[in-house]
Amino acid sequence: MKIFLSILTALILMKCGGPAVPNYKISTGIKGDKAKWGDTLQLKIKNNSPEKVAYFLNNTPISPNHILTNEPLGTQVVKAVITNGENTKETETTLTLLADAPPQLYTYEIVNIFPHDQTAYTQGLEFDGELLYESTGLNGKSSLRTVNYKTGEIIENKPLDNAYFGEGLTLLNDQIIQLTWRAQKGFVYDKATLTMQKSFPFQESKEGWGLCNDGQYLYKSDGSNRIWILDPITYKELKSIQVMTHKSPLKNINELEWVNGKIYANTYQFNKEASVIIDPLSGAVEGVIDFSGLKEKVTQHPQLNVLNGIAFHKARNTFFVTGKNWSSIFEVNLLPKE
Repeated sequence: MKIFLSILTALILMKCGGPAVPNYKISTGIKGDKAKWGDTLQLKIKNNSPEKVAYFLNNTPISPNHILTNEPLGTQVVKAVITNGENTKETETTLTLLADAPPQLYTYEIVNIFPHDQTAYTQGLEFDGELLYESTGLNGKSSLRTVNYKTGEIIENKPLDNAYFGEGLTLLNDQIIQLTWRAQKGFVYDKATLTMQKSFPFQESKEGWGLCNDGQYLYKSDGSNRIWILDPITYKELKSIQVMTHKSPLKNINELEWVNGKIYANTYQFNKEASVIIDPLSGAVEGVIDFSGLKEKVTQHPQLNVLNGIAFHKARNTFFVTGKNWSSIFEVNLLPKE
């Protein structure tokens, strides 16, 4: 009987995995684990009292009562290294850091309306002086082109191979950099001749959407809430920011334009014609531009699609916006919304 009980006990221990191991979980002390700058973490281990705990935020040591100040916005990883005697264990949780204020709302006034190629599935738009550069999409219809914005005349057209779906573009150091959507590849052209010089692969970012630059680095959107910062020589992804409102991440960030230290971006987030203004350092959405009404002013046809394409004309100090298969391009001023 004793032998039977010993065997039975051994089987039970094997089935249960031996002595119970503490299930450590981190409490952040923040409601819903959604915080803003100025909030104080109150970190502790739930349901257990370990001898020693060391806390980390994105692998940087912090105190249990850490005040959030200048951390990047978005998803943050909180880690605890727990010591009980000679045993050490790690556990993690996540915290979402939101923008600390709602965005400023803007509307627009139309300055001019110019003709635009209705067959252009606009994906990228940028001025170089008076010359407008445009990237268009769709397999078999994608192109890189230069345009006379006043007449709508296509000055030069560089079709992409049918395998590629063109996306955003930007101009830097006498070169044009153009993205493709899902081919995991970008192209670099000579600005003067539109001759392709080379291509480069994407890395952690999975798709190509919008592209702009600050005169030093490239900024690339990929359809998520991340904007990737790229080296202008190697095109390596150096880091990323997470674009956040005061309530949630902002996804579907599309065409980008750099203006006076901010990123202006088209987005599908609001189910209407809208753009946003993003702080490139923190990722905070500082403004939302309501472009409602523009789409109704272009030729209505079956291929008409969403707003996409935003370019800033430095000499005129105005924005130019259009959309996919829009018959017009609009020169506008932005106005605070009352």
